[in-house]
Amino acid sequence: MINRRKSKEIFIGNVKIGGDAPISVQSMCNTDTRDIKATSEQIRQLADAGCEIVRLAVLNKDAAASIKEIVKHSPVPLVADIHFDYRLAIECLNNGIHALRLNPGNIGKRENVEKVVKIAKANKTPIRIGVNAGSLEKELLEKDLPLSEKMVISALKHIEILEDLDFDLIKVSLKSSDVLTTIEAYRSIAAKVPYPLHLGVTEAGTLRSGLIKSAVGLGTLLAEGIGDTIRVSLTETPIEEVRAGFDILKSIGLRERGVNFVSCPTCGRTQIDLISLAKKVEERFKDLNAPITIATMGCAVNGPGEARHADFGVAGGIGEGYIFKKGEIIARVPENQILEKLEEIIRKSYK
Repeated sequence: MINRRKSKEIFIGNVKIGGDAPISVQSMCNTDTRDIKATSEQIRQLADAGCEIVRLAVLNKDAAASIKEIVKHSPVPLVADIHFDYRLAIECLNNGIHALRLNPGNIGKRENVEKVVKIAKANKTPIRIGVNAGSLEKELLEKDLPLSEKMVISALKHIEILEDLDFDLIKVSLKSSDVLTTIEAYRSIAAKVPYPLHLGVTEAGTLRSGLIKSAVGLGTLLAEGIGDTIRVSLTETPIEEVRAGFDILKSIGLRERGVNFVSCPTCGRTQIDLISLAKKVEERFKDLNAPITIATMGCAVNGPGEARHADFGVAGGIGEGYIFKKGEIIARVPENQILEKLEEIIRKSYK
């Protein structure tokens, strides 16, 4: 049982963050925010995949102006990602954005932040202090300190600015492309402030390497009870980020969404094309939004016996497969009919 850190509760739109709220899964559009139609469509796709909060890059005035129309049609809360120009944050606030992400390393002078906070406070719009290891303030980069410590100092400095202005709708992130630096930074900040934490390993990489880094980094922190919302940053379509986020949360029992896939490693006992079959099973049922476990096992040893915990599964034989439910064999079919029969049985149970 994971004992989660108790953080301050805030709302981004209608999504509760912190407190006793479930850990939410976020992603970020890779469309040009000025393209209202394309951005709105990707937001819809992300929402259909289960994404609960979507971040948008706001690079210029035209992108900030587009926020007004995009917000109107969004099925989920939106966060404006702001760098360099505080005036873009102000325009997004005036256009109804649900939350802001400010980068302390490049947002500029305190007086700029104060102008943003004044409007955010009036609108009751949360602000994420989003520290990135690659864009720290110049004076911090020159200090002879561990990188994780520099990140924490940056976050605390800007949290203090917001607190001085009597603003506490704060969320914090401290992201690095280095997994250990990320873990160290979050552990440190978690002990120093009460605010909800948004977890992520930034610039994690392509699907394979990014998943590994994110699973290790986020998984470690989540298992320690740290984290209130996550994004798995991948050089991939944003939909894959959402799927990966839920997979990480499912793997440690923090969320239930979609199928938990189980399959055994291949060995000399395997009598069917297990690698191909396991991939096809995962692909065939990736859209099934039911909290069940489906097992794809290579032989009778790892089949109904070791995978008896699975809701449904298949175990390979010589040119055939045994389909089982909760450890009980319910069908025996030729190898080339395994997938279709398994789908028929499962879909019938979850219409």
